[in-house]
Amino acid sequence: MAPTFKASTTLGHRRWLRAVTGAAVLAASLVACSSTDSGGGNLLEELRESGTVTVGFAGEAPYSFEQNGQLTGATVALHRAIFAELGVPSVEGVNADFGALIPGLQANRFDVVSAGMSILPERCEQAAFSDPEFDYTTALMVAQGNPLRLSDMQSVANSGARLATMTGAIESDYAERLGIDGTQVATPLDGMEAVTSGRADVFALTGISLNWLKNNNPNAPVEVTPSFVAVIDGKPQIGAGGTVFRTDDRELLDAYNAELAKITADPQRYLEIVGPFGFTEAELPDPGLTTADLCAGTV
Repeated sequence: MAPTFKASTTLGHRRWLRAVTGAAVLAASLVACSSTDSGGGNLLEELRESGTVTVGFAGEAPYSFEQNGQLTGATVALHRAIFAELGVPSVEGVNADFGALIPGLQANRFDVVSAGMSILPERCEQAAFSDPEFDYTTALMVAQGNPLRLSDMQSVANSGARLATMTGAIESDYAERLGIDGTQVATPLDGMEAVTSGRADVFALTGISLNWLKNNNPNAPVEVTPSFVAVIDGKPQIGAGGTVFRTDDRELLDAYNAELAKITADPQRYLEIVGPFGFTEAELPDPGLTTADLCAGTV
């Protein structure tokens, strides 16, 4: 049975969003609905005392999603391994749209973001990222037979194909920079449905996500192209994803990175954790690709 990508929201989040009518009310509501509040103290010690870390996730398999009512995915598996080493044995989740994850983190709705989020300069201005956890490539989901012979983002731009991307995902940025007037969807499953229904010719997302989606929906009349590194203005878009922290939770971030480094330095251990979700050594982060460089936009 295919995984469910639309996990249920918590704490009345949807009703709360509809009730917000202005910026001042939004700020007050976000604080009032906080599921966690670091309060400027030592969040790591608070998590150890409670025994639980609450992660924000967006239901994108195979990174972080709900299946049969259980939180799972490659980033969740990493978090369970790392936070257990930090003395925090339990990982719980709060579902949010991808584009709402960093605002939700800032509003203390959760402690960290568990979504394999791409490390981008504009995001680094709002939050702090861990060291890279996954290297990324993009792929395209198209109708069976790939009738438009699409192979990369430039081929989508050249063909005039109707493109779907996920709101907040890096592929939406690629589309904008290439001048592609695409449609944005909330979840990977919505993107696949856009292609199968004929509302879009192609859905762009990370290769890992699209292959997982196809493998778990084998009867869907779609196929996934080979993965590629997008090229924008002649520059390859080297990408990597990581866990997202609030900028003032530096002690937690440093402790997390220390444990993460032990895992990424050991390919066998890395694959034991993320391999069940379709990840291979191809996704093992390049040790020469740093968060500092990704945040500076120099790679």
